[in-house]
Amino acid sequence: MRRFAWVLAAFVVLLSGAWGLDLLAPYTRLLMQRLTLEPLLLPYPAPPSREQWKTMPASERLADVNRRLKPLLEKKLVESGLRLGNRVFIRLFKESGEFELWLQDAAGVWKHFRTHRIACFSGELGPKQREGDMQAPEGFYTVTAKQLNPASSYHLAFNIGYPNAFDLHHQRTGSLIMVHGDEVSVGCYAMTDAVIEEIYLLVSAALEKGQPEVPVHCFPFRFTDERMQKAKGETWFSFWENLREGYERFETKRVVPKITVENGRYR
Repeated sequence: MRRFAWVLAAFVVLLSGAWGLDLLAPYTRLLMQRLTLEPLLLPYPAPPSREQWKTMPASERLADVNRRLKPLLEKKLVESGLRLGNRVFIRLFKESGEFELWLQDAAGVWKHFRTHRIACFSGELGPKQREGDMQAPEGFYTVTAKQLNPASSYHLAFNIGYPNAFDLHHQRTGSLIMVHGDEVSVGCYAMTDAVIEEIYLLVSAALEKGQPEVPVHCFPFRFTDERMQKAKGETWFSFWENLREGYERFETKRVVPKITVENGRYR
């Protein structure tokens, strides 16, 4: 599947260049950006082959992931003053292709644990608006235990909760938007199989230990003054200003904001 994605990306590049298909440019640009980013090397034993993995029931998958990852992950967490089961907070940045994992320590302080590279997502900067538009969402989402999917066709997965109350207010459609493995996406945020295993283990452990929901904040980019100045005049500028409020709450105070929706805006 990964090899097919690379071949498809190369074909789209050639096609758009030779025939001048500007319509494909946003998808081509972002897909090729994902392919050139180097993933973070992890110390865990490699997962089974994809052919073998697809034949394994969910219980065997989870047992295998715990066997291969848990001892090394717990050791790394202790070195960082953390433990498996600590509360988790996730931030994603499309433009830089970054997936941040934050964990809350015993004193209630949020600590940055890891930044992974997003392997692939489709679309361009801006929110998802409708089913089939190939856009990865932007906004404030949450993951509960019922949104975990260890039986996913894309290695492991969890649903981020799109559409949320904000999306529904704006009559946005779509479903089954995941963070998953397999490195291929048509609207989801795809990771490598090795990376999604670590993410899944951290998220599921936090939910099992009592965290009611894991916040997942999806941003187009980091909301610096310089980047927002560059974004002035773009279609989604007002929407991005609204997202920036939540972004800055965590940046300045290290407090994960509680998000509500009032009059069609995040609050």
